[in-house]
Amino acid sequence: MNWSWVEPVIAILGLAVITVVSRSFFMIPEREMSMPSWLKRGLKYAPLAALTAVIAPEILMSQGQLINTFQDARLPAVLCATGYYFWRRGILGTIVVGMAVYLPLHIGWSW
Repeated sequence: MNWSWVEPVIAILGLAVITVVSRSFFMIPEREMSMPSWLKRGLKYAPLAALTAVIAPEILMSQGQLINTFQDARLPAVLCATGYYFWRRGILGTIVVGMAVYLPLHIGWSW
């Protein structure tokens, strides 16, 4: 009899329990938990730090190595998208400008 399905099921159930417990941890107490002011200030920057940690390697690295040439379509796309964002402060426009620069360079010129 093949029991190879047991380990994945145990792993999935264990991850589900961990997820439910960790996400409901703040709803268990009857009153609101107080946080120190320094922690509240620090948590304001957590989303920006997480976003930077995800995006920066995608922009600056290729196959685990730093980009060593300027002929990479990501660099001009990031520069143009950043310029647009500081000019207009619009997220959708930033994405459109970045992709409008990236796609012709990447597909058309094989950068």
